[in-house]
Amino acid sequence: MTTLSSVKTTSGLASVLAMVVMGVVLMFVAGHAQSATLHDAAHDMRHATGFPCH
Repeated sequence: MTTLSSVKTTSGLASVLAMVVMGVVLMFVAGHAQSATLHDAAHDMRHATGFPCH
């Protein structure tokens, strides 16, 4: 049982660490991208998912 508990803890820690890394990367990319680039990306995604935006 101890080994199973250790594996679950390691797996949970890896998931949290992966989410933190993804969040930092997203903030870095969004922080340094041109605002027009972010707008165009969001605009294209809204059209791709069929959500009307204008």
